[in-house]
Amino acid sequence: MTLQEKVGQMIQPELAELTPEDVRDFHIGSALNGAGIWPGGERHATVQDWVDTVDRFWTAAEESWRGRGFRIPFLWATDAVHGHNNVYGATVFPHNIGLGAAGDPDLVRRIGAATAREVAATGMDWIFAPTVTTPRDRRWGRYYEGYGEDPALVHAYGRAMVEGLQGDVAALRTDGKVLATLKHWIADGGTVHGGDRGTARCSEDVLRNIHAQGFVAGIAAGAQSVMVSFSSWEHPANYDHSPDRAEPYNHKVHGSRYLLTDVLKEALGFDGIVISDWDAHAEVAGCSAGDAGYAINAGLDVLMVAGREAWQSVHRTTVRQVREGQIPMARIDDAVLRVLRVKMRAGLWDKPRPRERALTRAGASVVGCAEHRELSREAARTSLVLLKHTPGLLPLARTARVLVTGSAADDLSKQCGGWTLTWQGDDVDRADLPGGSTLADAVRSVVGTERCAVDPHLEHTDPTAFDVAVVVLGEDSYAEMRGTLKPWRSLAYADLKRSYARDLQVLRRLHSVGVPAVTVFLTGRPLYCTEEINLSAAFVAAWLPGPYAEGITDVLFAGPDGTPAHDFQGRLPSSWPRTRDSAAVNRIPPHLPDYRVPPEETRPEGRHTPLFPVGHGLSLHDTTDTVGLLAPDEPRPAPPPPAVDGPLRVLDADGTPYRLRVGGHNTWSREDVPLTGPMRCLIVHTDPVPAPAGGTGLRLRFTGYPAFVYAESPTGTPEDLRGHLQAGAHVEFAVRVLQPPTAPLFLACHDDYPAQPGLDLLPRLRQAAPGEWTRVSVPLADLAAAGLDLRHVDVPFMLYTEGTAELEVADVSWRVP
Repeated sequence: MTLQEKVGQMIQPELAELTPEDVRDFHIGSALNGAGIWPGGERHATVQDWVDTVDRFWTAAEESWRGRGFRIPFLWATDAVHGHNNVYGATVFPHNIGLGAAGDPDLVRRIGAATAREVAATGMDWIFAPTVTTPRDRRWGRYYEGYGEDPALVHAYGRAMVEGLQGDVAALRTDGKVLATLKHWIADGGTVHGGDRGTARCSEDVLRNIHAQGFVAGIAAGAQSVMVSFSSWEHPANYDHSPDRAEPYNHKVHGSRYLLTDVLKEALGFDGIVISDWDAHAEVAGCSAGDAGYAINAGLDVLMVAGREAWQSVHRTTVRQVREGQIPMARIDDAVLRVLRVKMRAGLWDKPRPRERALTRAGASVVGCAEHRELSREAARTSLVLLKHTPGLLPLARTARVLVTGSAADDLSKQCGGWTLTWQGDDVDRADLPGGSTLADAVRSVVGTERCAVDPHLEHTDPTAFDVAVVVLGEDSYAEMRGTLKPWRSLAYADLKRSYARDLQVLRRLHSVGVPAVTVFLTGRPLYCTEEINLSAAFVAAWLPGPYAEGITDVLFAGPDGTPAHDFQGRLPSSWPRTRDSAAVNRIPPHLPDYRVPPEETRPEGRHTPLFPVGHGLSLHDTTDTVGLLAPDEPRPAPPPPAVDGPLRVLDADGTPYRLRVGGHNTWSREDVPLTGPMRCLIVHTDPVPAPAGGTGLRLRFTGYPAFVYAESPTGTPEDLRGHLQAGAHVEFAVRVLQPPTAPLFLACHDDYPAQPGLDLLPRLRQAAPGEWTRVSVPLADLAAAGLDLRHVDVPFMLYTEGTAELEVADVSWRVP
């Protein structure tokens, strides 16, 4: 193989940024489709569309080796984290936190086998699952991707899922199995404050005995790839392997030779592929989107690089750095040998082209088949954890008059969570999930439409006309980044969003009129909800059960003969918080007698003693109410607002005290926006322009992807800015509209829209004369009324849109009239 061919095997672009011609020209070894990326951009692409797409790239790879005397088969990878969740019509399973509650490794093994069959039926060979993190902080937005806080559970499940996906050595070579990926190496669930892509500062003992257990078991089961974590590990052992560089190593795991080579490859003996996460090499000091040299030398074998310009730059730069001696040829040969070894173990040299494989010929009858959906229903049923029960209430009679209410009562998005057809999963509906049933649907099918009313916000129905209310609460769907809670946020469900607080009001109303409430909580993590539990006659943690809510009614309602059809089997895989701030409270691991609580966690005692410990869960056979009235954790009163001593500068003639950045679709690492020159990324283009009052402004061109431009505190420390609200301040800025926004353009004071609210500026911008500078002034009171938290502001200015727009912005400040 030539050097260029070898490097091609190390590059993995994504579908939207790759053509079959690229595969042929660059000898690309693999590709992936990320969440929300479909053939032709069609979210309802058929199974055959997927097979045809993969087949075209496979054919291009074959053509690239003509006349070379050998061939190297192509690999296609996908994010199948709870079923084949990117493909329309595929079976969606409960997320991992729910599977952890089920406590059944054999169930996980069967789910792995079903997922493998559906992935193989679309012509794909490789999936980025299972996630074997051990999540230790409830603020982390990927908490639900872990099976639970107990490393013993993660160890058992990591092995079981790999066995289901891959099978043994012989099975892996057949059509019905796929390559598994253990992720994310290592300690992504152990970062300070639960920060996504944050920093772990734990000891190596904690790293080994808490955070590595799923990897140890998965490698022993034969996992053929390991994906590296975006996060960092600050520890003296994590050395800089090239200390003579101008920019010192910043502890990112993607650049850690100690963790990737010394530990994973050598100490653990892992001989498969070490693959990067999406563009994550760019976060390593000394690297960039188009330069992965330091990370390759650390031990990365395959680089997942999304953007077309970026992956081509990585290819060119890597070839040049090898020729210049910066990357040893031995490192390249090790990486390519691992790629070839995995392809050989998967039997790719012997498998026919994707469209001619046995499972792809039967693809439509495999993907989303009745057998797999029944398995998902079983998983949802066995994952339910009963936290409170009034004896004699459950199971409900099939003849009962039932009111179904709560924000999640009729919402498939809340049931399924993130990584469901799209990245965040927050825009899916019934049309996207054929055969799916909300809990409202499932209750109606049990008791009949004449005895069931569905009123999510309890706006139109008299609750006293019913025997019982099934109240379905639920977090809005989120995935990485969007779901992480800032360190200063409350863990109380009703504190997180105004829509969640309305759920609490529904429970209060039901309690006041004496209607018993059976509360079903859809959540990706344990949250403080003591008042909700107190107001409920029964309280069930249902996690993120997927689109087949019959698994919930299987347990809530009696069978046709009036006796319980199923009992509650789930047990808590993670402890439940007693207080609003018990974010990182975890039990002392029984297998570690000398365990010391790391600084990232809180010792589980005193006010931080869990409300319900790991392993807790009631049964219908429990004849007494073992919960009683729980003592609430009253919110602490806020201090007086600090005095205002002048305007808050954001961007003016003297520049900015903030860090200007861009984030959104495909720009996961956030791009810095300079005031001295242009910035170009997929989602936003920026250029400095003269400001009308002097100094520099910014021209912003939004290209049609979800994107936000914002000013961020350089320290990340929030300020209490309620004094500006009390003084009647406005957010003011000059704007010149060059191309009107094609979608709402939101103003906000945070960096996590749409997880938190914003105020649509379109009505104000429509009043501006096209092409002329206009002054916009938005009362802080309007932003506060929308629900913004002005006590903790680290981003005083943000603009967000999902459409196209071109405008210039300057002279940004908070001012008191």
